[in-house]
Amino acid sequence: QVQLVESGGGLVQPGGSLRLSCAATGTILRVNIMGWYRQAPDKQRELAATLTIGRFTNYASPGKGRFTISRDNADNTLYLQMNSLKHEDTADYCCRLVQYMNKRSEDWGQGTQVTVCS
Repeated sequence: QVQLVESGGGLVQPGGSLRLSCAATGTILRVNIMGWYRQAPDKQRELAATLTIGRFTNYASPGKGRFTISRDNADNTLYLQMNSLKHEDTADYCCRLVQYMNKRSEDWGQGTQVTVCS
């Protein structure tokens, strides 16, 4: 049973920074895809960033140059460092894990709220 627990969200002023964490417990493989997704009020969920096999990063356009995704393999924690935050970054940020063992599995965390406000 995989469990993903996010933390690190909060209220921040424009231009500020936050670091989100996603602690993964259970059977976590090194070969997987982990990612951060976000959903703003009245909008569809969208990709923020993904990390494949712990090495290959992919960023959606809004976060390029400002967001950095990383992973600590020692404790299976995924991070999202967000700098130069903007009002439009306000959203609920969720962690996603896709793994392939005997079959494909996909797990989501509950999310952590990020609010960028003057």
